[in-house]
Amino acid sequence: MATRVAQRSWMTVAAPLILLTSLLAAWTVSAARTVEEWRLPSPWIVSERFLTMLTTPGVWRHLAVTAAEAALGSFIGAAIAFPTAYLIYRNCLVRAAVEPFLGATQSLPAIALAPLLVLWVGYGTFAIALLCALIVFFPILISTVVGLRTLDREVLEAASLDGASGWVMLARMELPLAAPSILAGMRNGFTLSITGAIVGEMVMGGDGLGQLLVQSRNNLDTAGMFATIALLCVLSVSIYQSIRYIESRYLEEG
Repeated sequence: MATRVAQRSWMTVAAPLILLTSLLAAWTVSAARTVEEWRLPSPWIVSERFLTMLTTPGVWRHLAVTAAEAALGSFIGAAIAFPTAYLIYRNCLVRAAVEPFLGATQSLPAIALAPLLVLWVGYGTFAIALLCALIVFFPILISTVVGLRTLDREVLEAASLDGASGWVMLARMELPLAAPSILAGMRNGFTLSITGAIVGEMVMGGDGLGQLLVQSRNNLDTAGMFATIALLCVLSVSIYQSIRYIESRYLEEG
């Protein structure tokens, strides 16, 4: 048992490092064969630009704006997804009415919805947050519905015989049992909120990292674009790993 745990811990650290090293090696070789640096700068040039960005106060302001838009969008999307999922789980009429259209909500590209949001709510943080919410909504909804539907019916029936019903059943039985699926949906949805924020800023304007990408593109600053993308990756990974940590802690305690 201890050997398996040690192997798993080693793989958790070594596997990402091996993959990252392989990707950097392939990137370095490809950059060396490219004549124009603006087409594909080397990892070392991008690293220098990334470190320079971290010491620039304005970049942190852009990062804070993007993070705030993503956080607001995640809150709105989750606030709508959770009750909708519970209604689908509990009410057969709602389930029959809503489920046929769920796929359509995911098939619509975010960039196509951005102009409509501008017409309806104008420019600004709230419009971008709504775009984030539309992207966050679907994975949280689906994961929550799946988690609730796969609950052990015998456990729920036993709780019902003990007098649990309504909000008591939801708070003490259904939500705790479905928590792994719900947290998995939040992990995916909240991570995708960064994508919504960037698309919104690039289409609707704003003062976040999306605008920094647009400026780098207009200036043919490929290294700046790579560095900004790397910063976005760090932000997304931080969100993903934070929720994954909460998820693992919950499973250990459960």
